[in-house]
Amino acid sequence: MRDFLPGQVRHREHVRAALEAVYRGYGYEPIETPALEVLERLTSGEGGANEGLIFRVLRRDLRDLSEVADLRALTDLGLRYDLTVPLTRYYATNSAALPDPFRSLQIGPVWRAERPQKGRYRQFLQCDIDLLGEASLGAEVELLSATCDALRATGLSGFTVRVNDRRVLEALVAGSGFPADLTRQVLVVLDKLDKVGPAGVADQLAPLGHPLAAARLLDILSAEADVATLAGSLGGALDDDVAAGLDAIMAAVTDQHLEGVDVAFDATLVRGMGYYTGPIFEVTHAGSSGSIAGGGRYDRLVAKSGGADVPACGVSIGFERLCDLLPPDEQPPGRRVVVLHDAGVALGPLLRASRDLRADGYTVTRAVRTGRPGKQLPRLAAQGHDLLWDYDPAEPTPALRPLTAQD
Repeated sequence: MRDFLPGQVRHREHVRAALEAVYRGYGYEPIETPALEVLERLTSGEGGANEGLIFRVLRRDLRDLSEVADLRALTDLGLRYDLTVPLTRYYATNSAALPDPFRSLQIGPVWRAERPQKGRYRQFLQCDIDLLGEASLGAEVELLSATCDALRATGLSGFTVRVNDRRVLEALVAGSGFPADLTRQVLVVLDKLDKVGPAGVADQLAPLGHPLAAARLLDILSAEADVATLAGSLGGALDDDVAAGLDAIMAAVTDQHLEGVDVAFDATLVRGMGYYTGPIFEVTHAGSSGSIAGGGRYDRLVAKSGGADVPACGVSIGFERLCDLLPPDEQPPGRRVVVLHDAGVALGPLLRASRDLRADGYTVTRAVRTGRPGKQLPRLAAQGHDLLWDYDPAEPTPALRPLTAQD
């Protein structure tokens, strides 16, 4: 949990506005969902490791705790750990009043009981767009295109869109010799490859048995093959349309010739959430130790939230990591005015003239004169003011002059 100073808030608002403007331009409509969700929904088994990081909320009707044997009975709500699970509940509840397909934009805080470190916080902002009701690969292409444009609008460049498919991973696990009932456990371990390396993955797969399967899995991944080559090495375990779909997604994004954007297939990309059913993707940048955006297709999740079985796909930008990557935005010079006035002055005329300045696009702040301009003026300049109006009641018309640290 963090506090943000005024300059940091200005920077975050600037980044947020840039993202939101692009996403609105693609037709995504802002929605809001509650911070709290029913625990049963948050712990459905689809959230991967995040389900172990939920902040749980005590029930309101607790009276006598002495006979409670199961601590889980003390809680019935939890703070949301992402925006996708709440969205599927929202859609299942409100689909009759929503367009088809539905383009959703959510920007809001989520909570995870992380061990805090740079880029990983217990409360952080996510920026999500989701497209519900379109089964074609046009959804994936649109989401990735919009996200690339949004990131570029913030000033970010030199990032890579990594693409894979959960069906590729399932075929990879099966083709390596693991039984089907171990697929999810194998993928949980494989998702740690970038953190623990091949040797660490092999060690963590060892308790599952099947050492030959583990060796073959790592051998296939070490080849860093393209989609077609990987499909061939799996001996028909991967459907041709899956490989063709990935190629089509990558080609459509690449063909837009987005400057500063690379697109690549990555067979090691897993995504930790268990709800993905098709293409998955992440955006990485050399300046960040983790991904700055990620998402994929989750066709069955809305039905699990009690709604119709509709196709769904989404992408989430890690707002905190993005802000850490971008240099703080600087307000254009010559627009921040400080009005210096005596303590007993009549404020009506001053505020009236200040309102006119604001209407012309200036930021105007009052400051009571201390009688020590040699100290007060440099301090005001250090706070970001670059114009001074030394107020004189006899001359209510603003007379602005530059304010510098040397004043």
